[in-house]
Amino acid sequence: MKYADFKGVTTDGKIVDDLYSVHATDVSTDGVVQAAQAFLDGLSTKERTSATFDVDDDEWLAWSNVDGYERKGVRMGDITTKQRDLGYALLGAALSADGLVQTRNIMKLNAYLGDYSGGGRETLTEGAYFFTFMGTPSTSKPWGFQYEGHHVAINYFVLGDQVVMTPTFMGSEPTSATYQGEKITLFKKETNAGLTVLRSLTAAQRAKVISSDKKSGDNLKAGAGQDNVQLAYQGLAAKEFTAAQRTALLDLVRVYVGNLNDGHADVKMKEVELHLDDTYFYWIGASKDSSAFYYRVHSPVVLIEYDAQSPLAYGTKGGGMGGPNGTPTQQHIHTIIRTPNGGDYGVDLLKLHLENDH
Repeated sequence: MKYADFKGVTTDGKIVDDLYSVHATDVSTDGVVQAAQAFLDGLSTKERTSATFDVDDDEWLAWSNVDGYERKGVRMGDITTKQRDLGYALLGAALSADGLVQTRNIMKLNAYLGDYSGGGRETLTEGAYFFTFMGTPSTSKPWGFQYEGHHVAINYFVLGDQVVMTPTFMGSEPTSATYQGEKITLFKKETNAGLTVLRSLTAAQRAKVISSDKKSGDNLKAGAGQDNVQLAYQGLAAKEFTAAQRTALLDLVRVYVGNLNDGHADVKMKEVELHLDDTYFYWIGASKDSSAFYYRVHSPVVLIEYDAQSPLAYGTKGGGMGGPNGTPTQQHIHTIIRTPNGGDYGVDLLKLHLENDH
C-alpha cells in the first residue's frame, strides 16, 4: 500500500472528521529531537543515507512483525556498541521507562527463541532490529522514526510538541523464559488489565461483550498490512459502564498508551477520555487467569487489540507447528495500538500542518 492511499482504521470506510488538530501540548519534544539527532550524527554517511526517507515516504507503511521480513534502515546488530547505545538513548527519550524495558525484553526473548529453535541466526537475535527516519529531527517541522523487527514495530511521529506513537505492535513467543540468567515475563499487565475489566462487568454486560468462549489461533484484525482495515464496533460501549468499570477500562488503555513517554501519554489519555462513552470493549475466549483470550478496545481515537495466539515455534517440539489452526496459549501474544480515522503515522496531523502552512 502507498502512503498516498492511506486512510486509516475506520468502522465503515468513512473517516470521522475533526478528531485531531495541530496544537501545543506544552510537553517538550526537545529530548527526543536531540537524541534522534545524536544517533544520526553517530552514523556514517552511508548508514545515515540508508536510514533516511521523506516524511511522507511509503516506508512508514512497510513494517511487519514477522522475523524473516526484508527491512530497510540501520540494523542494530551491524553498528558499533557506541552507536547502538545512542539508538537505545533515542528509544529511552521516546518511550516511558516501562516501554523501553518492554521493547528490550521483546528483543531478548527473540534471541531466546533463536537459541531454543536453533534457527534464524540472522533474524532471531537481539541485533535484528532496524531504525529508519522520516524527515529530519526538528522541534518545528514534521518528522518521525520507525523501530522494528520480529515482534516489535514502533512508529513515532513528531510535529512540534505533538507525538503520535501508532501503530505500535508488541508481541512475543515465548512470553516467559530465562535468557542469559535473566527471568523475563512479558504482557502480564496487558493480560491482567483485560481480565480486570471483564471481571468487573455484570452477567448481562458480559453477555454483550463476549462473542464466544472459544478462541481461534489468530484473531488479530489490525496488524501489519491492515492500515486501512474496516472494523465495526463490537461488544459494549463504556456509556453503559459504571464509574468503577470506566476507570478499569481507562487503566487498561493506559497500559498500552503508557509505553509512550509519560508526558505525551497523559496528552493521549485526555484524548481517549473525551471519547470514553463511545469506547467499546469486546472479548473472545475464556476468562481464567491462564486462559488464552482476545480482547479489543475501540473508539474513534484508539484501537487496542490483545491476542493470545497458537504457538508457531515455541512449545511445538514433537507436536508439529501450531499456527492459526493450533491451540492458542499465553506463551504467544500479539498486541497492537492504533489511532483510527487517519491518525496513525501522524498522517492527519501532517495533512493539517501542510494545509495550514501553505
